[in-house]
Amino acid sequence: MMTLKFGLIALAAVGMTPLAAQGQTPANPAPQAQAAPNAAAPAGPTAAAANPSATPAAATDATGASAVAPGAAPAAPAFDHAAPTPGIGMPDGRMGLQDQFTPVGREASAFHNNWLLALCAAMSLLVLVLLLWTMVKYRRSANPTPSRTSHNTLVEVIWTLVPVLVLVAIAVPSIRLIRHQYSPPPADLTVKVIGNQWYWSYQYPDNGGFEIVSNMLKEKGDAAAGTRFRTDADGPRLLAVDERLVIPAGKVVKFIVTSNDVIHSFAMPAFWTKTDANPGILNETWVKVDKPGVYFGQCSELCGARHAFMPIAIEVVTPERFAQWVATKGGTMPGATPAVAPADSTAATQVSPAAVSAPAPAAGAAPVAPPTAATPAAPGNTTPGVANRAPDAPTKL
Repeated sequence: MMTLKFGLIALAAVGMTPLAAQGQTPANPAPQAQAAPNAAAPAGPTAAAANPSATPAAATDATGASAVAPGAAPAAPAFDHAAPTPGIGMPDGRMGLQDQFTPVGREASAFHNNWLLALCAAMSLLVLVLLLWTMVKYRRSANPTPSRTSHNTLVEVIWTLVPVLVLVAIAVPSIRLIRHQYSPPPADLTVKVIGNQWYWSYQYPDNGGFEIVSNMLKEKGDAAAGTRFRTDADGPRLLAVDERLVIPAGKVVKFIVTSNDVIHSFAMPAFWTKTDANPGILNETWVKVDKPGVYFGQCSELCGARHAFMPIAIEVVTPERFAQWVATKGGTMPGATPAVAPADSTAATQVSPAAVSAPAPAAGAAPVAPPTAATPAAPGNTTPGVANRAPDAPTKL
């Protein structure tokens, strides 16, 4: 009986050994990857300040629940993009130009439709009348003996003076349009447009310098499983993109256009803008769009095998929604007050480097002495706490 009792006690003790071992695990275990003794330590008052990426934004407590660190920024809300309007800012099969939504575009469209086309029609009609008059009046049956008159002064003056007047009539409004197009007002926003083979990237230097990359959305049957594909809310086929270029309505936006590889062309028909993107060269253009909406364009310079798959989608939003979109991208609006640091941030930076970088000792382990300042050592030394360095390099504590 006593033997059976001792056997049961021993069996219970063996079964409880793993649980006891788990209970000795510290609540905040040390990082899995520790720097080697010979690795150079980052300079600065604390290891966390020197390497912000080493400090996680969220920690896991003993129960496995995720706890957000006090200094972690909340996740940015998603931005609700607008759906395009059919017939606005996109090709719709019409004959002629798209509707224009910029001052320069409206002036150029009126110059083209109301003046150039009318002048071309009048000149064509005049030439047709002269041709018919000549064919009837000077046909062989009505004029058997042709005239041999030459050097008619009146005729020579007319056919010299009329073309000059026509060219002047074209040049005056054309030069005025060029002046408006290439003498922009002060810009409210600057966007850097970069052409790549075969996609576009956009940088916002006025809003923190963030960058977005824009690629064409594939059709549902062509997209890989689990990836995003085009819908009618994104735009027409071959023109919809995954990241739109967003600008505020009613503001002067300056585009700085360049390329990373070959010559591309940044073209937006509804804005009357088409600017080449040349490697190593910064070209400029500008727009001012008053009507919010979604507008589509394409690369207009043969740039390689996938030239036809470089669409441009510009979404014009109100200034308030533009500020919201910038916040979702991690950017800032000009003049915005930066976030105030926590009140105890100064106290956190005054903590000893050894206290921050040293891992918590395991239960029952012998206490570890704090590191002391190391003396200069020869290259290749392996003394803990002393980094490998050149003979004349200063020692980093």
